[in-house]
Parts: sequence; structure tokens; C-alpha cells
Amino acid sequence: MPRLCLTIEYDGTSYGGWQVQPNAQTVQEQIESALAQVIGSPVRVYSSGRTDAGVHAIDMRAHFDVETLLPLSAYREGVNRFLPQDIVVRQVCRVADDFHARFDAQGKWYRYRLYRGRIRSPLHRLTSWHVAGDLDVEAMTQAADALVGTHDFAAFQASGCAAATTQRTLFEVLLIDEGDELIIDVRGSGFLKNMVRIIVGSLVEVGRAKLTAGQLAEILASGQRCRAGLTAPAQGLCLMQVWYEKNTEIT
Repeated sequence: MPRLCLTIEYDGTSYGGWQVQPNAQTVQEQIESALAQVIGSPVRVYSSGRTDAGVHAIDMRAHFDVETLLPLSAYREGVNRFLPQDIVVRQVCRVADDFHARFDAQGKWYRYRLYRGRIRSPLHRLTSWHVAGDLDVEAMTQAADALVGTHDFAAFQASGCAAATTQRTLFEVLLIDEGDELIIDVRGSGFLKNMVRIIVGSLVEVGRAKLTAGQLAEILASGQRCRAGLTAPAQGLCLMQVWYEKNTEIT
């Protein structure tokens, strides 16, 4: 059967995360429902990963199979007609029959936004974490550098993580100072449950001088979650990009 891949953007504020679950409305549920209305039968989509409740995405990928291939526009314009305003299919393409949105992913880019204004901002409340006061960005940058590379990130995973191994590779942890906003970009081969949010929470502790850059490196080596910082709030996190080997798309 033909296999298609969607690129999906969503505001995760109103959802219990990506994955279908019994007691919350989820993004996957909305996508599958809209697809079913276009295709005329139930369909299951397989995503490049999961996002938690309140986390956003610009480039979530999800693949699915169809028995009869409709014009590709039906899977974008047609599906978007049945989606709520906070979810949209941005792109659709046909991929190889053995393509898998999760297992074929080569890496991901997450962006976390901190709002540092003295007064809270209603316009930032759903897309950033309000951290009032000064942060030592230089110390945070030094601490972030210690996380780059291949390490055991057990100290930066939430309880209940089902990953087979806690070893991951981070390609970059970049801090971008934009006045009242501090952006933290994290690019890596893959991520553990809450990993980026725990990294951000720990970097904020460094910025507040509650931890030093050297201590963060020690925490990484220890593998002990209890020594790392808090888990940053979900609303500041956005999945920006998932990338794959070239030539996965069938034209």
C-alpha cells in the first residue's frame, strides 16, 4: 500500500500531548479523525515521536498507509478542513513503503523560550516560561557546552521513561539572547522523556547561580535525576524540525 508522510504544526495548549490516550484530547486523535473523514475508513498514523501536554510543534512528522491513493492535496487541504484551528497539515508527500517517521529520523531540533521581563506577559504565557530577573547567560552557555556530545543522559530523564538506553548524542545546545527573550536551541539524535525540559531547568539553575557549570557536568556524569534541576514548564517547548536521510520522498 502507498505510504504517505505528513508535516504537522500545532499549538499543544489544549491537548494532552501527541499520543492517543483514554482521558484526554490529543493531537494524534485529531489527525486520525480528520484523515478518516477524507479517506472514509479508520487510519492509524505513526509519528516521529511524542510531545507532552502543552508542548508545541512546527515540524512533527507522521506516516500512514492508504489502500487507494488520492491526490496529495486531499491529505492537506482536505484534512485541514476537518482539523481545529490549532492544528494544521503543512505538507504531505509520498515516501518509500518501508519509511518510518520515528525509526528513520536522523535527528531533531527543539527550541525552548524563556521570557525574562520583570512583569509577566499575557502574550507570552502559552509559548514561554516566565523567568523574571537576571540570568548569567555566560555561565549557562559554559554549562550547555558540557552537554554536547554522546553521553548517558539518565540524570536528565523523567521517571517512567521507557527508552531501552539512556545514551544520546547532542549536536548542539545553543543560547540566543534576544533582550527579554532567551532562546535555547537543542539539536540531537534523539531525546529521553522530558530531557530537553530538564536540561533547560538545570541551565536556569546555573543562570541563577544555584548550580555552577562544573556541577552540571558532574550531575551528567552521576546519572542521578535528583541532582539535576527542575523540569521546565511544557509551554516553552516547541519541536522545530525532524530530519531524515535525503531522498526519502517519492516524487
